Amino acid sequence: MRTLKWIGLVLLLLAVVIVGGLEVAHWTLPNSNTQQAKFDAIVVLGTPSKDDGTPSPEQRERVLEGVRQWKAGVAPVIIMTGGAAHNKFVEAHSMAVYAEQQGVPESAVIEENKAQNTVQNIYYSNEIMQQHGWHSAEVVSSKSHLPRAGMILSHFPLAWKTDGSAKPAEYGWWREALFEFNEAQYCWTLRRKGFPKSKFLPQ
Repeated sequence: MRTLKWIGLVLLLLAVVIVGGLEVAHWTLPNSNTQQAKFDAIVVLGTPSKDDGTPSPEQRERVLEGVRQWKAGVAPVIIMTGGAAHNKFVEAHSMAVYAEQQGVPESAVIEENKAQNTVQNIYYSNEIMQQHGWHSAEVVSSKSHLPRAGMILSHFPLAWKTDGSAKPAEYGWWREALFEFNEAQYCWTLRRKGFPKSKFLPQ
């Protein structure tokens, strides 16, 4: 019995070291490359809608943060980015509809509806910005997602900073901890292996 307790303790300590190391690596990633406060566009990164097409809690909070920033005058337009990556509903459209319900005029919302992952969110949003002659963006996402977004943004010719949305009231601490751990793993993998462009970027 004592041996089992020691094994359990060692495994627990090992888990703490691994998680702690991942988190340190995660939160030392860049969150901006500019000091500017005004931008050409706000980019809200997609996350799945509910199975009925309405915003999921995480999607709702990302949109609400983007709307807050738009109302504060951070940028004149919001790019909602995300295709039908996880169910039949296009994330950008669900987000755009919700933003318009919060008082943002349709003319101030652009829908990017092709992206299937975070790299493509930024790739296709950057394409839209280039078409309009825009060169700077505030990028909104869940706080746990921002370090990975920052890693990806650093590969694009934009002036950018990230802005984190609020934690959904429906989510407990354990769910947030799981998000943090998963995102830290993503970032660790990207740091070690780089970007698998053939998989994530359009050909």
